[in-house]
Amino acid sequence: MRPRRRKLSELDEEQLLRRVATGDRGAFDELYRRTSPWLAVRLRRRCADEQIVAEVMQETYLAVWRAAGAFAGSAVGGTGVGWLWTIAAHRLVDAFRRRAHHAEPPVAAAERGTAPAAEDEALAGTVGGDVGDALRTLAPELRLVLRALVLDGLSVRETAVLLDMPEGTVKTRARRARIAMRKALT
Repeated sequence: MRPRRRKLSELDEEQLLRRVATGDRGAFDELYRRTSPWLAVRLRRRCADEQIVAEVMQETYLAVWRAAGAFAGSAVGGTGVGWLWTIAAHRLVDAFRRRAHHAEPPVAAAERGTAPAAEDEALAGTVGGDVGDALRTLAPELRLVLRALVLDGLSVRETAVLLDMPEGTVKTRARRARIAMRKALT
């Protein structure tokens, strides 16, 4: 009797990525179906230009199709969706750089006064106690920098491009956020 092959819907994102690495188109389609809605929301929180978001989505999934083996063969920990977000965040920064010479940088969603970002809400729900309280007391501009540097894993330069501010401002705000967090936790 042959072992039963699991349905794609039963696989987690990491297993799907391993299958994508072998050229499994069905696994790629399932990964896209599961991850594209939240990825689009996260990108829109950082960029108001729908054209850039669409380009970044396309570039991200093309990169995933081409380089899924890099994740599947990685001995480094991490989740499949984390790896996917890292690719998307870097592609968004690249898109901002490409457009910087041709037009004004897109307005960050936070500057438009929209609802809190999904990851802020998730973070508030999962980070409790003193750390959660300290995060919630940070000024919004400090939380934005902290989110980009810590949660999204971007460099200072990438954060500066993403948030459309000088690198020195990013460093200053990151330092102010660390000091405020330290003060709140002691």
